[in-house]
Amino acid sequence: MEFHLPDILVFLAIALVTCHAASPPEEYWNSVLPNTPMPKAVKDLLQPDFMDQKGTSVIVGKGGVNVDAGKGKPGGTTVNVGKGGVNVNSGKGKPSGTSVNVGKGGVTVNTGHKGKPVYVGVKPGPDPFAYNYAATENQLHDDPNVALFFMEKDMYPGKTMNLHFTKNTNPTTFLPRQIANSLPFSSNKLPEIFNQFSVKEGSMEAEIMKNTIRECEEPGIKGEEKHCATSLESMIDFSTHMLGKNVQAISTEVENQTQLQKYIITAGAKKMAGDKSVVCHRQNYAYAVFYCHSTQTTKAYMVSLEGADGTKAQAVAICHTDTSAWNPKHLAFQVLKVKPGTVPVCHFLPQDHVVWVPN
Repeated sequence: MEFHLPDILVFLAIALVTCHAASPPEEYWNSVLPNTPMPKAVKDLLQPDFMDQKGTSVIVGKGGVNVDAGKGKPGGTTVNVGKGGVNVNSGKGKPSGTSVNVGKGGVTVNTGHKGKPVYVGVKPGPDPFAYNYAATENQLHDDPNVALFFMEKDMYPGKTMNLHFTKNTNPTTFLPRQIANSLPFSSNKLPEIFNQFSVKEGSMEAEIMKNTIRECEEPGIKGEEKHCATSLESMIDFSTHMLGKNVQAISTEVENQTQLQKYIITAGAKKMAGDKSVVCHRQNYAYAVFYCHSTQTTKAYMVSLEGADGTKAQAVAICHTDTSAWNPKHLAFQVLKVKPGTVPVCHFLPQDHVVWVPN
């Protein structure tokens, strides 16, 4: 059987072959931010075995195209193309590695946890944390992020809220910057992008990827600096450009995955330093992409919560003190029944988002 090697695999193969010229994303973090602990939301998206310094071979055979970076042993990183789709495996020779597959069900990512794949995204639609978009009717009823919006005056010990902290349990991972920068990421390159990922134009997956790129290309609202980071290195560069290198990165952490339930604020909210931060929201895409933005009218808090079932959470809350430039039909206004520019609007962040604040 004949196999056609998508461009994405060419980039992966080149990266492996030239691994001495490329550094894993976590090495860049440690070099730029040696005193900054890495939050769980970032750690979960790293692929530590992606770049293997022990040697690389590229083999083409009946089983597909294979890139092995493990000195001929099954412990290396492999890239295969076969009937099951495109597969990238870094699981030390076992089927528990990370795979990316394209099939009839859409673009899926499997990180070896119980063998269950997940979609790139669920439904195309506006990002609830992009403030120039109006909420859709479906979003008002179906988006679990609806519960995360509240008013600043409600952030006090003893306050109860109905919350659902979402997280992608099998996330896609960061690509090294060298690879991410080699891949097209623009609206005028959509046919090429769909071809690289074997995504059918007009499919749900295509619409999700198209929406992510479109939102990244939209200009920010008044007073907003925005940037879509297609690699961890790019996120670091934007955040330190805005805030300097004396920063900390934080994310929401919840003990257990729960459904919508009542949470109580158990202690006073801890305000983070300064009134400027960089908030990076995870996007739906075939690899890890973050929509990062910064304004001068943002306050960040860490809030201790406990759920009705005893689940404890340390949640990041972002409060926007000036919402006058937001879309009047934004999800937050429809949920809270307030108008733009009248009161500070706050929201908790899902577990796979990242906030950067000064130390």
